[in-house]
Amino acid sequence: MKSSFLLILSLAFVIVLDRSTKGQAAAGLENHFYKKTCPQAEEIVQKIIWKHVAANSELAAKFLRMFFHDCFVRGCDASILLDSANQTAEKDAPPNLTLAGFEIIDEAKTALEKACPNTVSCADIVALAARDGVSFQFNASIWEVETGRRDGRVSQIQEALNDIPSPLSDFSTLVQSFASKNLDAKDLVVLSGAHTIGVGHCNLFSNRLYNFTGKGDSDPSLNSTYASFLRTQCKSQSDTTTTVPTDPESSTKFDSNYFITLKQGKGLFQSDAALLTNDRASNIVDKLQDLKNFTNAFKNSIKRMGQVGVVTGSDGEIRKNCRAAN
Repeated sequence: MKSSFLLILSLAFVIVLDRSTKGQAAAGLENHFYKKTCPQAEEIVQKIIWKHVAANSELAAKFLRMFFHDCFVRGCDASILLDSANQTAEKDAPPNLTLAGFEIIDEAKTALEKACPNTVSCADIVALAARDGVSFQFNASIWEVETGRRDGRVSQIQEALNDIPSPLSDFSTLVQSFASKNLDAKDLVVLSGAHTIGVGHCNLFSNRLYNFTGKGDSDPSLNSTYASFLRTQCKSQSDTTTTVPTDPESSTKFDSNYFITLKQGKGLFQSDAALLTNDRASNIVDKLQDLKNFTNAFKNSIKRMGQVGVVTGSDGEIRKNCRAAN
């Protein structure tokens, strides 16, 4: 009897410990962290991001992807921004070579350093830029960004290759990748909805058109009409320059259409189609076809993603230049 009680107590302690460990990712973050030290910080970033997105709507997806790729490698610490003289930083990894907007992050940092020197981290600028880029079309912020991150000092190309989920991944691989960041299957489905804006390069999905199983065949889960269209855009499997909208209906509008076209067999990447290979994930896709459901879920999931491995308090630093450690 005594041993049974001790076992239950031990299990309870493990559960509490596990929950507290997961909660530590958000320690030190809060809404409007700079309200006293740099009250105009978020306004400064928004003004700059909105100016550039107004001139180039494709930047919204670029900033969102930058944030995702930053958080999945060493946590949300702006390691994606660091330059390397010998091209061994995260931004030099193939998945990051098509990122854009680094010079706009620099512009925001310069403005913030002028207004509030040594105060606002590059990591927070990346998080705010993702929100502001997407929010431009609504003329209002569509989710709150917790701030208070500090910047990391290390950026390694191999970690980017290891940790950034591949568009060729199957469902179980994606779930494992997200679980390693304390994100669950629902977060995976919801955050995949970011593909409602942006483009994909042909070489990242053309195997589905020309050589899906190594026998010169196409992916049977891909809508045949859509596949025919994609072949007119991607002439060969080795095409690395041509891009195609990730949402065939509204690629510059942040909406729930990604989930509607996904159910029609028009998910561009294998990782998109993989969401329909699991019953629970497929049911979530059904619910997220409703715009209100999607936007509410996205606010929660991107907040959790923004808590991944953050550096706060006396750890890390506030970089003076986002491209180099102090």
